[in-house]
Amino acid sequence: MTSTILVVDDEPDLELLVLHKFRRQIREGEYNFLFAGDGEEALSRLLEAPEIDLILSDINMPRMDGLTLLSRLKDVERELKAVIVSAYGDMTNIRTAMNLGAFDFVTKPIEFDDLALTIKKTLEDLNKLREAYRLREVAEQAKANLSRYFSPNLADELAGNPEFLKLGGERRHLTFVFTDLADFTPLVEKLDPLVVVPLLNEYLDHMTQIVFRHGGTTEKIVGDAVHAIFGAPKEQLDHAARGVACAMEIDEFAESFRKKKNDEGLALGITRIGVHSGNAIIGNFGGDLFFDYTAHGDAINTAARLEGVNKYLGTRICVSEKVVEQIPDFNGRPVGNLTLKGKTEGLKVFEPLTSEQGSTPATEAYREAFAKLEAGEAGANQAFAALVGQYGEDPLATFHLKRLLGGDKGVEIAFGEK
Repeated sequence: MTSTILVVDDEPDLELLVLHKFRRQIREGEYNFLFAGDGEEALSRLLEAPEIDLILSDINMPRMDGLTLLSRLKDVERELKAVIVSAYGDMTNIRTAMNLGAFDFVTKPIEFDDLALTIKKTLEDLNKLREAYRLREVAEQAKANLSRYFSPNLADELAGNPEFLKLGGERRHLTFVFTDLADFTPLVEKLDPLVVVPLLNEYLDHMTQIVFRHGGTTEKIVGDAVHAIFGAPKEQLDHAARGVACAMEIDEFAESFRKKKNDEGLALGITRIGVHSGNAIIGNFGGDLFFDYTAHGDAINTAARLEGVNKYLGTRICVSEKVVEQIPDFNGRPVGNLTLKGKTEGLKVFEPLTSEQGSTPATEAYREAFAKLEAGEAGANQAFAALVGQYGEDPLATFHLKRLLGGDKGVEIAFGEK
């Protein structure tokens, strides 16, 4: 590749001398020389010839000297280098030139062997600089592309850590958030693809943005469902709190989105969410042609089961005690001791609430009624009936009241379905 050098000097004989001394390099296509008589002409040549790589400039010239030219090169938006030609011993101007960004200098009278070495060294440094910029741009583009497929924190690991791409995993304590959009499949069957695709894209875009905002990793998107992990790939000591905060923000968005679409005539269902913490093996699984950064373990299944039981409880978010016990200031109300499908032991489950929701009279009345239910007191029926009658529709309170009216007692609840 030919390097273009702009020689800036007001001496008329220098052009012929340079062309003669570098005739071999010119003939072989290594160098191409352009010439200017002063700084102003040099700036014009720079605009005309964007291929210029190196400026070789005298200091003392009419109209615009070499030092002023150097100061103006900062406004040129491309990578190039400058070498100053100065009188021997003129250290003041040489020092000023170096401070203004000159890469090197040669002294008069010019020793062309020395000039040839200086040009070669300067161009080599320029090429290294350009390669560094190119690699940085490639890395930034790779990260940008990865971020379209992965969470930002996972994209960071993929772009900056080649070791991360190796297959393998580790056991770690994590928090999992599972979501599902109720009754979306029947809706898809009824709607035109021109309606369904933008609708789902808008929904999932907001959902994943919320996950990213809380530092989570979107493990999978399955149809309308989002599976998120907190605590990986980078460790997060507060992964449980992040997971709950994420679930709460998802719920707020999803309810607003649902009501907006309902007003537009689209019967969009509620978004149900399950949150659970537990040990799982997290890492890259796959082969030479494909890998999947995912988690394996019973904790993932439990989070999915918790998402599913919302359908029967009338809730939108279910959070397990394994999550709650990691959050000292957790705000919520108890749901019950649930035995999920495929399990033999019960799991205490809670519905998270905002601070405002947690301090309302209705919430206090629910907690009192639940305490009676948990203690096996006979007044639990009346407490839940009064709660539903006084404060209106409360799906969870109604769920417990129906259980009690059906002959059930206590807070142990078994689910045979997801």
